[in-house]
Amino acid sequence: MTAKPELRRFQTQDALFADLAGEISERLTKAVSARGAASLIVPGGSTPGKLFDVLAMRPAPWDRVTVAGTDERWLPDGHMDRHETLVRRRLLTGEAAAGRYLALKTEDDSPDLAGPTVDARVATLPHPFDVTVIGMGDDGHFASLFPHATGLAQALALDNPALTAAFHIPAAAGSPDRISLTLSALLESHFLAILITGADKLAVYERALAGDDALAMPVRALLHQESTPIYVYWSA
Repeated sequence: MTAKPELRRFQTQDALFADLAGEISERLTKAVSARGAASLIVPGGSTPGKLFDVLAMRPAPWDRVTVAGTDERWLPDGHMDRHETLVRRRLLTGEAAAGRYLALKTEDDSPDLAGPTVDARVATLPHPFDVTVIGMGDDGHFASLFPHATGLAQALALDNPALTAAFHIPAAAGSPDRISLTLSALLESHFLAILITGADKLAVYERALAGDDALAMPVRALLHQESTPIYVYWSA
């Protein structure tokens, strides 16, 4: 049985980002040395953006690294709310400019039409993923796996063979449709870290750890599984 997630606390965000960036660059370097290529799966958002700023300056064999998102919003190329836009502007620069990006977004009108194409793309990444970093929302979602979303149970199923899942967001919510890696896909990682900052996120994490209803807080499915160790990086 896998032990409960390991919470790594840091005095400052600068210390957190420096430590995690060092861990990532070291693991990518070792992966390339071992098999000639490496995969890095990353989230979107403001906190990961700060990590990207630090990681982009770390030496690694970036020309052998492929980066992909944990999820993506179904928006046009270059849109500021696309996770790809964030990664290209803040991670694939500096030392990391030679890295390759694997897009989850296709030219299809909706993510549910793109499933087979995106699954095939993700399948080309070095597996298991060498490093996966995941964010967590105030509602306990991760990637684009939101509480009580239609299709969530299947996306969280450990025996789900699909690598991705499409999610339709009601127009009233003002958010675009999304595609997300499934839990089973994300767990196929040599190193899997959850990145959170602030007292509020720590409280969400502790609440998730204390309960077992994954449909109400999807991150619980990640925290309570027994196949892949989870490291939680936190700073105030």
